[in-house]
Amino acid sequence: MTAYRSKLTDLDIRRLVKATDEDERASAAHKLCRTMELADLSTEERAAAEKILRLLADDAAEMVRRAMAVTLKASNLIPRDVARKLAADVDSVALPIIEFSPVFSDADLIEIVRAGSTLRQTAVAARPRVSRDVAEAIAFEAAEPAVRMLASNDNADLSRIAMDAALDRFGASRDVSTALAYRAALPLEISERLIGLVSDQVRDHLIARHSVSPETVIRLATDARERATVDLLDQARSAEDMQAFCARLRARNALTPSLLLRALATGAMTFFEHGVAELAGTPHARAWLMVHDAGPLGLRAIYDRAGLPPRLFAAFRAGVDTWRGLQAEGAPLDAEAFQEKMLQRFLTQRPQASRDDVSYLMDRLDKVSAVDVQDRTAA
Repeated sequence: MTAYRSKLTDLDIRRLVKATDEDERASAAHKLCRTMELADLSTEERAAAEKILRLLADDAAEMVRRAMAVTLKASNLIPRDVARKLAADVDSVALPIIEFSPVFSDADLIEIVRAGSTLRQTAVAARPRVSRDVAEAIAFEAAEPAVRMLASNDNADLSRIAMDAALDRFGASRDVSTALAYRAALPLEISERLIGLVSDQVRDHLIARHSVSPETVIRLATDARERATVDLLDQARSAEDMQAFCARLRARNALTPSLLLRALATGAMTFFEHGVAELAGTPHARAWLMVHDAGPLGLRAIYDRAGLPPRLFAAFRAGVDTWRGLQAEGAPLDAEAFQEKMLQRFLTQRPQASRDDVSYLMDRLDKVSAVDVQDRTAA
């Protein structure tokens, strides 16, 4: 012990004070910090060591400050005020201290998260221990890389609230959802949320590790696909540039026969017209003419040119005829009422659509009808 105390108070301190070259001062700082960390310091020597660390934290040379930060990053020797000072330094100095120093309070770490630097948020998320309060601050406020790091850190105390926040903000990120799926422990509700977001391989992991039944996986995955369809149809109804919207869907391989049939059956005729025009490589005006004004063979011609499956043509034919019939009646219907009548008449024709499409349309009709009943009751 005496040897360490002698070095602390004599040789290395003199070397640090006398050094003029940055590299030499950094080397001396590293050795001095290492000596202080290993020594069994008395109360007086610890006070002296803290004064030396405050001087090092004020050194003009980044290399000196970094030497101290890296050497003492996981040490209790650094006073809290010095750790906070280093955490506000340049990244090369701040990041080791932020990621490892045990002297920070939760309030300190939350302050770092809210300051907004993605690198520093990620360093907080990677700490050997992340408390529940700090984890929630990251989940609600940090950038995606930090949330991804948090999700992959099994030493982070993630509440269900934090996991829900991470999925609400970044559920579309495969990296975030996969990192959550591979955590050692997950609430069942979070496992079920993840089913529709992750790959088949990760679903298998959720079944094996987190007791999600295969039946639940199938149901939730199907629900996720249907929610995606509803979202696309809702977006289609409000799209300002329908041609561009359909082009984007086609680029994502999302402009499917099923989506077009569901759109047509719910009365979204403009989307259907632009959709088949996009698939057929035909201007919308020509597609409109073939769907509406080219006699009985026009729809078949544009349908075949669009590459839609022959087995579904009768269902599409029924959809177009139903839409025309409602238009001919001229009844002043709002959007929901028109959609309800469209679905009712389309479904009563027993269209030769897939079971999934018919089930989706029945569910859609139930929802529209329920809204209509509520509106009438309120009136």
